[in-house]
Amino acid sequence: MLLAISRCLSVEVLTRTPIRVSIRNIHKEPIPVAWKKPRKGWTKLNFDGSSRGKTGKASIGGVFRDHNAEFLLGYAESIGKSSSTVAELAALRRGLQLAIENGWSNVWLEGDAKTLVDMIGKRRRLVVRSAEGRRHVNDINEIIPELENCMVTHVYREGNRVADKFAQIGHRLTAPEVWREVPPPEVLAFVHEDANGKVVLRRRR
Repeated sequence: MLLAISRCLSVEVLTRTPIRVSIRNIHKEPIPVAWKKPRKGWTKLNFDGSSRGKTGKASIGGVFRDHNAEFLLGYAESIGKSSSTVAELAALRRGLQLAIENGWSNVWLEGDAKTLVDMIGKRRRLVVRSAEGRRHVNDINEIIPELENCMVTHVYREGNRVADKFAQIGHRLTAPEVWREVPPPEVLAFVHEDANGKVVLRRRR
Protein backbone atom coordinates (compact mmCIF):
# COMPACT_ATOMS: atom_id res chain seq x y z
CA MET A 1 0.00 0.00 0.00
CA LEU A 2 2.85 2.40 0.83
CA LEU A 3 4.43 1.64 -2.53
CA ALA A 4 1.20 2.39 -4.36
CA ILE A 5 0.86 5.73 -2.58
CA SER A 6 4.44 6.64 -3.40
CA ARG A 7 3.75 5.99 -7.08
CA CYS A 8 0.71 8.22 -6.96
CA LEU A 9 2.68 11.01 -5.37
CA SER A 10 5.36 10.70 -8.01
CA VAL A 11 2.82 10.80 -10.81
CA GLU A 12 1.22 13.83 -9.23
CA VAL A 13 4.47 15.77 -9.42
CA LEU A 14 4.89 14.99 -13.10
CA THR A 15 1.30 15.43 -14.24
CA ARG A 16 0.00 17.99 -11.70
CA THR A 17 -2.97 15.68 -11.04
CA PRO A 18 -4.46 16.35 -7.56
CA ILE A 19 -3.10 13.89 -5.01
CA ARG A 20 -6.51 13.28 -3.44
CA VAL A 21 -7.83 11.73 -6.68
CA SER A 22 -5.05 9.17 -6.85
CA ILE A 23 -5.31 8.24 -3.18
CA ARG A 24 -9.10 7.93 -3.30
CA ASN A 25 -8.89 5.45 -6.18
CA ILE A 26 -6.57 3.18 -4.17
CA HIS A 27 -9.31 2.51 -1.63
CA LYS A 28 -12.04 1.64 -4.13
CA GLU A 29 -11.61 -2.10 -3.93
CA PRO A 30 -14.99 -3.88 -3.78
CA ILE A 31 -16.30 -5.14 -0.43
CA PRO A 32 -17.23 -8.84 -0.23
CA VAL A 33 -20.72 -9.26 1.26
CA ALA A 34 -22.47 -12.51 2.17
CA TRP A 35 -25.61 -13.41 4.11
CA LYS A 36 -24.84 -15.22 7.38
CA LYS A 37 -26.83 -18.04 8.98
CA PRO A 38 -28.08 -17.66 12.54
CA ARG A 39 -26.80 -20.07 15.16
CA LYS A 40 -28.85 -23.09 16.19
CA GLY A 41 -31.95 -22.19 18.17
CA TRP A 42 -32.25 -18.78 16.53
CA THR A 43 -34.39 -17.47 13.69
CA LYS A 44 -33.10 -14.72 11.45
CA LEU A 45 -35.32 -11.98 10.06
CA ASN A 46 -34.08 -9.91 7.14
CA PHE A 47 -36.39 -7.00 6.42
CA ASP A 48 -36.56 -4.21 3.87
CA GLY A 49 -38.72 -1.26 2.88
CA SER A 50 -39.01 0.27 -0.56
CA SER A 51 -40.22 3.73 -1.57
CA ARG A 52 -40.28 4.88 -5.19
CA GLY A 53 -39.11 8.45 -5.46
CA LYS A 54 -41.39 9.92 -8.13
CA THR A 55 -44.64 8.35 -6.98
CA GLY A 56 -43.85 7.87 -3.29
CA LYS A 57 -45.48 4.43 -3.45
CA ALA A 58 -44.00 2.18 -0.80
CA SER A 59 -43.89 -1.49 0.06
CA ILE A 60 -42.36 -3.80 2.62
CA GLY A 61 -40.90 -7.27 2.65
CA GLY A 62 -39.03 -9.70 4.83
CA VAL A 63 -37.85 -13.27 5.22
CA PHE A 64 -37.30 -15.67 8.13
CA ARG A 65 -34.69 -18.45 7.94
CA ASP A 66 -33.27 -20.93 10.44
CA HIS A 67 -29.73 -22.07 11.31
CA ASN A 68 -29.69 -24.33 8.25
CA ALA A 69 -30.64 -21.38 6.03
CA GLU A 70 -33.98 -23.07 5.43
CA PHE A 71 -36.76 -20.75 4.30
CA LEU A 72 -39.44 -20.51 6.99
CA LEU A 73 -41.60 -17.58 6.00
CA GLY A 74 -41.64 -14.56 3.74
CA TYR A 75 -43.97 -11.58 3.64
CA ALA A 76 -44.72 -8.65 1.35
CA GLU A 77 -47.20 -5.82 1.31
CA SER A 78 -47.94 -2.53 -0.42
CA ILE A 79 -48.35 0.28 2.13
CA GLY A 80 -49.39 3.19 -0.09
CA LYS A 81 -47.44 6.45 -0.19
CA SER A 82 -44.67 6.66 2.36
CA SER A 83 -41.04 7.62 2.87
CA SER A 84 -38.24 5.07 2.80
CA THR A 85 -37.70 5.48 6.56
CA VAL A 86 -41.33 4.74 7.36
CA ALA A 87 -41.28 1.80 4.95
CA GLU A 88 -38.25 0.32 6.75
CA LEU A 89 -40.00 0.78 10.10
CA ALA A 90 -43.17 -0.85 8.76
CA ALA A 91 -41.18 -3.80 7.41
CA LEU A 92 -39.53 -4.38 10.78
CA ARG A 93 -42.78 -3.95 12.68
CA ARG A 94 -44.56 -6.52 10.51
CA GLY A 95 -41.65 -8.93 10.83
CA LEU A 96 -41.69 -8.67 14.62
CA GLN A 97 -45.43 -9.31 14.66
CA LEU A 98 -44.93 -12.47 12.60
CA ALA A 99 -42.10 -13.62 14.86
CA ILE A 100 -44.39 -13.41 17.88
CA GLU A 101 -47.28 -15.09 16.03
CA ASN A 102 -45.05 -18.01 15.05
CA GLY A 103 -43.46 -18.47 18.47
CA TRP A 104 -39.91 -17.51 17.44
CA SER A 105 -38.40 -16.12 20.62
CA ASN A 106 -34.69 -15.91 19.72
CA VAL A 107 -34.60 -13.58 16.75
CA TRP A 108 -31.74 -12.00 14.85
CA LEU A 109 -32.93 -8.83 13.10
CA GLU A 110 -30.98 -7.63 10.09
CA GLY A 111 -31.58 -4.78 7.66
CA ASP A 112 -29.72 -2.50 5.29
CA ALA A 113 -30.98 0.82 6.71
CA LYS A 114 -28.06 1.69 8.97
CA THR A 115 -29.73 4.57 10.78
CA LEU A 116 -32.64 2.37 11.79
CA VAL A 117 -30.40 -0.51 12.83
CA ASP A 118 -28.28 1.83 14.95
CA MET A 119 -31.40 3.21 16.60
CA ILE A 120 -32.49 -0.26 17.69
CA GLY A 121 -29.14 -1.81 18.53
CA LYS A 122 -27.54 1.21 20.19
CA ARG A 123 -30.76 2.76 21.49
CA ARG A 124 -30.16 5.97 19.60
CA ARG A 125 -33.05 8.31 19.00
CA LEU A 126 -34.47 8.28 15.50
CA VAL A 127 -36.30 11.44 14.51
CA VAL A 128 -39.47 10.41 12.70
CA ARG A 129 -41.66 13.28 11.57
CA SER A 130 -44.75 11.43 10.46
CA ALA A 131 -47.36 10.18 12.90
CA GLU A 132 -47.38 6.84 11.09
CA GLY A 133 -43.66 6.44 11.59
CA ARG A 134 -43.92 7.26 15.28
CA ARG A 135 -46.62 4.62 15.67
CA HIS A 136 -44.33 2.06 14.10
CA VAL A 137 -41.52 3.04 16.49
CA ASN A 138 -43.84 2.68 19.48
CA ASP A 139 -45.04 -0.72 18.28
CA ILE A 140 -41.47 -1.92 17.70
CA ASN A 141 -40.47 -0.80 21.21
CA GLU A 142 -43.41 -2.72 22.65
CA ILE A 143 -42.84 -5.93 20.68
CA ILE A 144 -39.09 -6.39 21.12
CA PRO A 145 -39.30 -6.99 24.91
CA GLU A 146 -41.69 -9.88 24.18
CA LEU A 147 -38.80 -11.78 22.58
CA GLU A 148 -36.63 -13.91 24.82
CA ASN A 149 -33.45 -12.90 23.00
CA CYS A 150 -32.92 -10.38 20.23
CA MET A 151 -29.92 -9.09 18.34
CA VAL A 152 -29.77 -6.59 15.50
CA THR A 153 -27.15 -6.04 12.81
CA HIS A 154 -26.66 -3.95 9.71
CA VAL A 155 -25.83 -5.54 6.38
CA TYR A 156 -25.16 -3.96 3.02
CA ARG A 157 -27.94 -4.32 0.46
CA GLU A 158 -25.98 -7.06 -1.29
CA GLY A 159 -26.48 -9.23 1.81
CA ASN A 160 -30.17 -8.35 2.05
CA ARG A 161 -31.22 -9.40 -1.44
CA VAL A 162 -34.02 -11.78 -0.46
CA ALA A 163 -35.76 -9.20 1.72
CA ASP A 164 -35.32 -6.64 -1.05
CA LYS A 165 -36.98 -9.01 -3.53
CA PHE A 166 -39.96 -9.47 -1.22
CA ALA A 167 -40.25 -5.69 -0.86
CA GLN A 168 -40.26 -5.35 -4.65
CA ILE A 169 -43.00 -7.99 -4.88
CA GLY A 170 -44.98 -5.89 -2.42
CA HIS A 171 -45.28 -3.07 -4.95
CA ARG A 172 -47.56 -5.14 -7.16
CA LEU A 173 -49.74 -6.66 -4.43
CA THR A 174 -53.26 -5.48 -3.67
CA ALA A 175 -53.35 -7.27 -0.30
CA PRO A 176 -50.71 -8.42 2.22
CA GLU A 177 -49.27 -11.83 1.47
CA VAL A 178 -47.33 -14.43 3.45
CA TRP A 179 -45.41 -17.43 2.08
CA ARG A 180 -44.65 -20.40 4.34
CA GLU A 181 -41.96 -23.02 3.73
CA VAL A 182 -41.78 -22.39 -0.04
CA PRO A 183 -40.77 -18.94 -1.36
CA PRO A 184 -42.15 -17.43 -4.58
CA PRO A 185 -40.24 -18.42 -7.74
CA GLU A 186 -38.57 -15.02 -8.25
CA VAL A 187 -36.97 -15.26 -4.81
CA LEU A 188 -35.94 -18.93 -4.84
CA ALA A 189 -32.58 -18.49 -6.59
CA PHE A 190 -31.44 -15.84 -4.09
CA VAL A 191 -32.50 -18.04 -1.16
CA HIS A 192 -30.35 -20.87 -2.53
CA GLU A 193 -27.39 -18.57 -3.16
CA ASP A 194 -27.54 -17.24 0.40
CA ALA A 195 -27.74 -20.79 1.76
CA ASN A 196 -24.63 -21.71 -0.22
CA GLY A 197 -22.73 -18.71 1.11
CA LYS A 198 -22.47 -16.78 -2.13
CA VAL A 199 -20.32 -13.69 -1.85
CA VAL A 200 -21.52 -10.59 -3.70
CA LEU A 201 -19.08 -7.76 -4.30
CA ARG A 202 -20.20 -4.30 -3.31
CA ARG A 203 -18.64 -1.54 -5.35
CA ARG A 204 -17.40 1.41 -3.33
CA ARG A 205 -18.83 4.74 -4.40
